[in-house]
Amino acid sequence: MVPIDSAPAPLSPAAETGTPPRAPTAILVVDDHDLLRLGVCALVQAQAASSGAHIEVFEAGNVADALALYETHQAAIGLVLLDLALPDTHGLSGLAEFRLRFPGARIVVLSGTGNTTLAQGVLALGAAAFLPKSADLKEVVSFIRACGLLDPLAGAAELPPPATPRALTGYAEFAHAGAWQELTPRQMQVLQWVLEGKANKEIAQLANLSEGTVKNHVSTILLLFGMRSRAQLISTLH
Repeated sequence: MVPIDSAPAPLSPAAETGTPPRAPTAILVVDDHDLLRLGVCALVQAQAASSGAHIEVFEAGNVADALALYETHQAAIGLVLLDLALPDTHGLSGLAEFRLRFPGARIVVLSGTGNTTLAQGVLALGAAAFLPKSADLKEVVSFIRACGLLDPLAGAAELPPPATPRALTGYAEFAHAGAWQELTPRQMQVLQWVLEGKANKEIAQLANLSEGTVKNHVSTILLLFGMRSRAQLISTLH
């Protein structure tokens, strides 16, 4: 919580000369839906204003624009809110590309699909958090506040380090990162059902697909993860 004591008057640029630069306080919102970007932007800025903070919000509707913005303003951007379903992404490719280009970026993934398998893949690729879009936007703001971006008294030393959310530390996680990146949304859904122990016939009924199509999806998933059987896949990913 922000102390109730009266905040000190802002220092002039001259007075700030020679002091360490403040921690990044800008946010980059990456989503192809204008209303969601507008909603996040309005809520974040309203919360910042109420606590006396100043926060800048950058917006992008696709990964290409987001990468260009981040490259230009990375010194100022403390958090990236990244949607998975963008016009120029496939599965988790947007997150993977962001992490490859800017491993130091703190990224929170927003997704319209809230299943645990997807969340597992997102965290395996190094995202700081996974938040389903079905969640209240206030939860997003709560995470932003936890990062220190909405606290006008939070200095650089108090801000959590930007680049250490579940990195790919183990060999298995590193090896599987590429597999998560290659999965299509449909394969991600099939994988979720496989991990729940459902047979191909059950999955076919749930997904309104032929059993042969489901079998092909399962075979592709096993190949991507380098697994020989469903049992090995379930044991490894659970």
